[in-house]
Amino acid sequence: MKKVFLLIMVLAIAVGIYEQAQDQPNVFKLIAAMVLLMFGLMKLSEKIPSKDSENDNRDQDDTQ
Repeated sequence: MKKVFLLIMVLAIAVGIYEQAQDQPNVFKLIAAMVLLMFGLMKLSEKIPSKDSENDNRDQDDTQ
């Protein structure tokens, strides 16, 4: 699944750069590319644990 999101993000970046290089870029394509890029980043970053998650677990264990 991670590879799918990476592929989507790479395609979105490629479309965004290609459109930006045009004389008159299509705004809708640029917005769609940006939305896909942000969606892919959101999905990929869901798997990264926060720095404080370990500290939060210790705090909860201490209170019980």
